[in-house]
Amino acid sequence: MDIALFDSPEIRTQLLPFTFTRPVAEIRVGILTLADKWRMRGFTCSYSTLPYLGAKFAQASSAVQVNGALCANKALVEAISALQPGEELVANKQVLARNGDGGRPVEFEGEFTLIDRTWKIFAENRNEIIADFELLTSGRNSEPVTDPHTIVYNPQNLFIEKGASIKAAIINAENGPVYIGKNAQVHEGAIISGAFALCEGSHVNMGAKIKGDSTIGPYSKVGGEVSNSVIFGYSNKGHDGFLGNSVIGEWCNLGADTNTSNLKNNYAKVRLWNYGSGRFDDTGLQFCGLMMADHAKCGINTMFNTGTVVGVGANVFGAGFPKNFIPSFSWGGTGGLVTFRLNKFAEVAEAAMQRRGKTYDATEQAIIAHVFEETAPYRTWDKS
Repeated sequence: MDIALFDSPEIRTQLLPFTFTRPVAEIRVGILTLADKWRMRGFTCSYSTLPYLGAKFAQASSAVQVNGALCANKALVEAISALQPGEELVANKQVLARNGDGGRPVEFEGEFTLIDRTWKIFAENRNEIIADFELLTSGRNSEPVTDPHTIVYNPQNLFIEKGASIKAAIINAENGPVYIGKNAQVHEGAIISGAFALCEGSHVNMGAKIKGDSTIGPYSKVGGEVSNSVIFGYSNKGHDGFLGNSVIGEWCNLGADTNTSNLKNNYAKVRLWNYGSGRFDDTGLQFCGLMMADHAKCGINTMFNTGTVVGVGANVFGAGFPKNFIPSFSWGGTGGLVTFRLNKFAEVAEAAMQRRGKTYDATEQAIIAHVFEETAPYRTWDKS
């Protein structure tokens, strides 16, 4: 069945800065992206998103449209497959799917997860790892643990894909499943607690401490201490330092000993920059760390305050705590910010992507140029 995963304008805004560079359905929660959760259930997916993203993410005119923020499950699959022309599936005044122009509401009474806030990416990650683990491993056999110095607790909850390597590690899958992707590597001395997903080609570095409910997307490298965080892919947090209750996009790099605060000293609820309201809004969460968009970087010993949002292509460095909202294409830190110009950004992007066998091609350049212009109002220093 063909479906078009559509971006609800309100939800897309709430998921900025991550949706500056991707459709909503390309967000990774659990082991898979939201789009891949549908593909794994037999759907052929395209996107109904903003025109400037269309060259990279195939647009389509499928009659059946599905809200791109939905996490697929069995009940949704059945309800969407049963939609007749002119019907739309709704719940809590939210359109979940429509067949054609919609109009005739069909109330969905099952349970569902909607990723409509940035912090829900890590808050729902444990449940989605568990669901994706079952989807990906059902009826399949894991590769064996061949290293005699690796200790596994609850091995039936560990799945290892072909080509993966694990050496002298401790893996505790008692509290949730642990998924080790194709050609991924877990290095000596790493300690991993489930639920955890290490996607294709990624590394858990020597001595790393993974506390659970975390996802390391494809072709990434992670060291230090990580707790309840999601890295979309192609990013590095290779050294010591704490990453907690955070979301990191693609092509990011966290310098050695970067630390994120995920809890305020007074235990108050965390406020997070909201692109929709143009202010810091209450998340209702006690634990919330860093939201870092694609291509952002930070220098060694960077300290991020609780509830910090870093935009696309920002480069943060310097002593002290930077502000809780760093606009896209910022360069600097507590000493002040200037604009990271596109020609300089391109030099970094080309070098970073080449290291992973990717090209900063014309399609990527056009997306970045659009985001640069769209985010210009936030770089207030350019107007002074």
